[in-house]
Parts: sequence; structure tokens; C-alpha cells
Amino acid sequence: MAGPPLKAGVQRVQAALEAKGFGFEPREFPESTRTSEEAAAAIGCSVEQIAKSLVFRAAQSGRSVLIIASGGNRVDEKKAAALLGEKIKRADPDFVRDKTGFAIGGVPPLGHREAPAVLIDEDLLAHAEIWAAAGTPNAVFRLVPGDLVPMTGGRVGDLKRG
Repeated sequence: MAGPPLKAGVQRVQAALEAKGFGFEPREFPESTRTSEEAAAAIGCSVEQIAKSLVFRAAQSGRSVLIIASGGNRVDEKKAAALLGEKIKRADPDFVRDKTGFAIGGVPPLGHREAPAVLIDEDLLAHAEIWAAAGTPNAVFRLVPGDLVPMTGGRVGDLKRG
């Protein structure tokens, strides 16, 4: 028996996954998966297995920059800027929604309104499976870390603070 239909944001992520040839299926939870800690608790995995999506604004070009980081890590903005080749600054919620089409807490690694520059935390690649946001603050999907690069076109690097 099928569950209730997926919310519109989750349907957009599912369509983006299918368009790129990935069969991963988003799961919606009754509880919030907005933060890495909430997502890990809902899923039953470690916080480090959460692929948190952080949106920044490139200082010179103004383009969106998506950093996909391990849930347990804080991002070193200087390391990210060096990998990108441009300084970055935190994006406000309006910028995030305008550029991605999603609200903070539900930003997925793909399916954005405007394709962002993508940087991927190398620590995510150490896990057999990871979980990423799927378009709403209570939806996620499971994936294999090695699929993040072909899925997003992102560059992998050391982005961890400390």
C-alpha cells in the first residue's frame, strides 16, 4: 500500500534524481530532519553520515555556492574560498530560496533553480552510505557518497574547520 503523495519539493528532488539516472527514493518523516542532529535521530544513523547542504554567496560573482558537508563538521570558509577561487559569505534565507527553490533545512544536493558551484566535504566519502535533504525540512534520501560528485558536479576537498 502506497503512502501519501510526496510534497511538491520532495517530488522535485525525486524528478531531479531520476533525470540524472539515480534510483534513490526520498523518505518523509513525521518529525523534523532540518538539522544534522534531528536527521540522524530520525534515520538512526550517525551525525557524520548526514550530508548537510549549506548555501553561501560568492563575494565577487554573487553566484550561489553549495557546500555539502558532513553533519558533524563545521565548514572553514577560508578553505572553501581557496577551493572555489573566490571569497564566500553566508547567504540569507531569501537568497537561499531564490537561488535553490528550497527553504533552509530542506536544501538538497541537486534540483536547484540555478545551478550552484558545489564543494563537497571529503569526510563524507569515508562512509558506506550517507543521507541528504530531499526538498523539505522532514525529507531525506539515502545515497552512496561516491555518487555525490557525478550527481552535483562538485569538487571534493578538505573543508573542515579545525
